[in-house]
Amino acid sequence: MKKSITYQLLGVGLLLISCTSTPSKNITNAETYNSYLEIAENTAATTAQEEFTFWTQKLEKSPNQFPYHAKVSSAHSQLFSATGDVSHLVEAAKHLELLNERTNYQYAGHIRSLARNYISQHRFQEALSLLKKAEVLGENLQATQKMLFDVHLELGNTEEAEKYLSIFKNENSFDAMIRLSKWYDHEGKLMAAIKMMEKAMHKAEDANNASLKQWSYTNLADFYGHAGRIQDSYEHYVKALEIDANDAYAKKGIAWIVFSHENNPEEALRILNSIMSQHKAPDYYLLKSEIAEQMGETAEKEKNIQAFMRAIEDENYGVMYNAYAITILSEELNNTEKALELAKLEVQHRPTAQAYDLLAWTYHLHGNSEKALEIAEQHVIDKTFEPVAQYHIAEILKANGKAAEIKDIKTELLESSFELGPVMTQKIQRL
Repeated sequence: MKKSITYQLLGVGLLLISCTSTPSKNITNAETYNSYLEIAENTAATTAQEEFTFWTQKLEKSPNQFPYHAKVSSAHSQLFSATGDVSHLVEAAKHLELLNERTNYQYAGHIRSLARNYISQHRFQEALSLLKKAEVLGENLQATQKMLFDVHLELGNTEEAEKYLSIFKNENSFDAMIRLSKWYDHEGKLMAAIKMMEKAMHKAEDANNASLKQWSYTNLADFYGHAGRIQDSYEHYVKALEIDANDAYAKKGIAWIVFSHENNPEEALRILNSIMSQHKAPDYYLLKSEIAEQMGETAEKEKNIQAFMRAIEDENYGVMYNAYAITILSEELNNTEKALELAKLEVQHRPTAQAYDLLAWTYHLHGNSEKALEIAEQHVIDKTFEPVAQYHIAEILKANGKAAEIKDIKTELLESSFELGPVMTQKIQRL
């Protein structure tokens, strides 16, 4: 059975690559989403700051009360989520590291908390090492096994991931459902992924759990977009905002629809600038760069690319934006040598089909299309169904005199114009 091209669902994160150059019927309503853009106060950040101040003062008064480190860490994590300031994510890790040192890494719950932080930082190998310790301890074992599934999938260890999935996949819980949905998406089974995520959403709604409802709404909105259900996608981003008016991810999703489906780059930029006034993330600059390119504003495009590169110089980001950096270095800055260096490191740290795709693509842009094809055939083709990877495969095949093999790929890619955007769509049309 032919597998449809889809994006892999990721936690920290993930940039929706979208846009279409043809005018489409408007489905967004500025009167609806403007109320969320005009909010003066970031209430989630204010609440998290109050929590941080309270527990920091408690810890200062009683430094030997090491459980307080968990509270301070939680406040830092909430501040990172609310503001995007990556220093909070790093500070959260420091408190969790100290907590685990004080308890001699004997509490699986504390270990899982640290592993969860490392996952957010894309420190997957370290997270795996921690989770193996938690697995031996056995406390709340299924929680550890679910996280082991997450990490193995992120690392490209699909057999190990499937082994852990088999332990809990029939469990009627939100945590099990979202992981089964992630697995279906990984396999290119978008419809099955959507159905399972909808079941998880209903589970969260039945429990009236606000945070789980918000999470499932944004993830479903992403999936609906991939499936071409743009109206449903928009409505679920709005539902997430009804729960948390400061949800930057949901606002960004709406900006994407305005840009990609409605072909309104000016309005998309207005939404994006509103987001950036309260929330930090280097990839916002890449979206602004893409919008500028579509508008024919070369100087603005280059300005935002440079802003992105400066932003990720912050050592607190670690390897979180390596994949983006590889693409920018090779495609925009003509520095394929540096891009190759990073791509090889990415494969070493995270040998997924997506990482190998970046390595193959960089070799292609470096002028070694034969090496690129060798890597693609071994590690990418039939192992990932992301549209960007499929486009890279098509270009690599074409460069190796295999243009006849790209017809089906081109057809599917053109059906994915919402995800890929006008700039990429134009490139696909030239295949």
